[in-house]
Amino acid sequence: MLCGAPLGALAQAQEPAPPLQPSPGLTEALPPAVRAQQPVFVRGDQLSGQPDIEATIEGNAELRRADTLIHADRMHYDVAADRARASGNVRINRAGNRYAGSLLDMEVDAFHGFFNEASYRFLANGAHGEASRVDFIDRDHSVVHEATYTTCERTDEVSWQPDWVLRARRIELDQAEEVGRAEGAVLEFKGVPILPVPSITFPLSDKRKSGLLPPTVGLDTVSGVEYAQPYYWNIAPNRDATFTPMLMTRRGVSLAGEFRYLEPTYKGELGAQYMPGDRLRHHDRWAWRGQHNGVLDTPVGGVGLALNIRRVSDDDYWRDFTQRGSGYSGSQMQLAERLLPGDAILNWGRNDHSVMLRTLKWQTLQDPFAPIAPPYDRLPQLHWRYAPGQLPAGLDASVEADYTHFSADRRFYAQPNARRSYAMAQVSRPFLAPAGFVTPRLQLHATSYEFDAPLANGQRSATRTLPTFSLDSGLVFERDAHFFGRGFLQTLEPRAFYTYTPYRDQSLLPVYDTAATDFNFASIYTENAFGGNDRLADNNLLTLGVTTRLLDPDTGAEAARFGLAQRLRFSDQRVTMPGGSPTSERLSDVLLGAGINWTPQWGVDGTVQYNPKDGRSMRTTIGARYSPGAYRTVSAAYRMQKVTDLITEPSKQLDVGWQWPLNDLWGDRRSTPSESAGRWYSVGRLNYSLQDRKLVDTVVGLEYESCCWIGRVVLERLQRSVSSSSTRVMLQLEFVGLSRLSLGANPLASLRQHVPRYQYLRETVTQPSRFTQYD
Repeated sequence: MLCGAPLGALAQAQEPAPPLQPSPGLTEALPPAVRAQQPVFVRGDQLSGQPDIEATIEGNAELRRADTLIHADRMHYDVAADRARASGNVRINRAGNRYAGSLLDMEVDAFHGFFNEASYRFLANGAHGEASRVDFIDRDHSVVHEATYTTCERTDEVSWQPDWVLRARRIELDQAEEVGRAEGAVLEFKGVPILPVPSITFPLSDKRKSGLLPPTVGLDTVSGVEYAQPYYWNIAPNRDATFTPMLMTRRGVSLAGEFRYLEPTYKGELGAQYMPGDRLRHHDRWAWRGQHNGVLDTPVGGVGLALNIRRVSDDDYWRDFTQRGSGYSGSQMQLAERLLPGDAILNWGRNDHSVMLRTLKWQTLQDPFAPIAPPYDRLPQLHWRYAPGQLPAGLDASVEADYTHFSADRRFYAQPNARRSYAMAQVSRPFLAPAGFVTPRLQLHATSYEFDAPLANGQRSATRTLPTFSLDSGLVFERDAHFFGRGFLQTLEPRAFYTYTPYRDQSLLPVYDTAATDFNFASIYTENAFGGNDRLADNNLLTLGVTTRLLDPDTGAEAARFGLAQRLRFSDQRVTMPGGSPTSERLSDVLLGAGINWTPQWGVDGTVQYNPKDGRSMRTTIGARYSPGAYRTVSAAYRMQKVTDLITEPSKQLDVGWQWPLNDLWGDRRSTPSESAGRWYSVGRLNYSLQDRKLVDTVVGLEYESCCWIGRVVLERLQRSVSSSSTRVMLQLEFVGLSRLSLGANPLASLRQHVPRYQYLRETVTQPSRFTQYD
């Protein structure tokens, strides 16, 4: 006979409240005032006792109160003390977290007591384990003794053992902070102890927490054995810091640190690294960086500040400390660039006006075998712009003025430093219609220079004033079309662009921030053939082009695009960069471009610069990618460049990148490891120089994803200069729900940086529903 009765203040039977939505991964407890009013229900095969005093249940005993449910063979409940004693196949489900054992003594609402010979499973991360005893301190805190902890899913095999398990003398579980702390622990992998840890903390969810991060161990042919032990400090939800002491057996010890902050109106980070007495370089080594971006609203307008500063101790730092360190939160100075900025920008804007004050000073790390000319510093730059929002007669207009002091090491330049001022005003009148557009534009450029040394003609100053006129126009024709069984909206978009700038001799003017623009579909419809303000091309040319597109009539997505464009020059372009030759060809090379995205899974893009006079291609870029699903992507690109006015060295390269499950090769196309014994992935990127017949950059690796761990091994070889390269092997074990162990630098950071469209194997994590383990 099945008996049941309510105990407590409420006599009407009701279901206990379901667990609340976890945030971010654990179920929140009911408010104490609400829990105190919840009834207690007991039932079982036999029930005896006194109402509102005590109850004894024999056989299939069950007690419910709010989000707590207790099952057992036998149970005694003391109403006044709210105390349950249970034995025989005892099971607890509290807000989705499950426990099972042989003997329970617990205050139900306070969730205070003990559980003997217990096992447990948490809802948020699927972690589970066994213990000789579980002590429940309160609803959020418990202590397990002689315990195991793992996230590996149990199989039906009788001899099942988890791939990884943390065995500890004592584990403290804090569900409020979502942190576990193990003492006297050993981490085992495949039955082999790999990491003894006297004390370790680990997350019970994805929530950030303070504590030691897994160490990084590496071997370098120059620095020797490397060991880094980062410590993470979760200062506040919007602030944190990471400190990483590091030992290099051939160099010495170093300390790196990083501090990050995020506020409603500003954010930034600071980082530094210091190595006293590097034994290989025989002096102290250091590096620091700082970034800050913020905007402040004031009664006189918005004020913004942006900082980007990086500095190192010596020219060899980029070579000695490239991509080293733990890889956690960027705490190590990962440095490969040889140009380090010291950039500070102060902005102000209100209505139609904006002002920028900037200082930029570069640190150039020189290689004696491959020296580079440092860019010009801007000490300072002051820029003003006025762009009224509405003008009569549909006009668009703007005015800008700029003052910049350019300064650089004269050993690298044959031209003097200078203070340059320029002003540029423009006005246009767009005529827009559904079938096309016409936009005439008039610009006026005025530039003034003051030099700190005379030019070749003896002048210490120079001025230049030039007008520019352009007329941009285009038409759009549309029609319904069908290709390969699909319906499309096809467009035909002819475009004509004319620009005229008179000739002014600029051959004596130095160049500070100017370079010739690339010849592509973006620059062919612009007024100036140079980027910057030291050269204004004397153009008298007409650009003609046409583009056709195939658009999905339902979504508007572009399935295909084909275009071509060519310039017709009416007079020679005599203004050039220093050392350049005038352009006398009346017809430019022809640009041909195509893009095909027939389905979301694959696409092809290509651009060809064709010289009709020589009958050959001067530059070709063709890229294709195939991405049929998650973690399945292959991309390839071919790039060829012959010698032109802009390019002095020819090149021909093939670039291939991929990420693909190897299980597909033997017919296992299941996408998750829980559906199979595990999944292997091949991942990599190869950059091959057809010109030199050698691999320039190589990143290849293997990844293995099981239900509870991920393994990675990556070989990386990167070209650092014409005559040198760096090679390293990186290994990583990621224990899902615990941490990552890396040997060498972080391979995950390398894959994300180099492999196009790379996806982290656990990038999408679905939080469990509050009803997932509802009983």
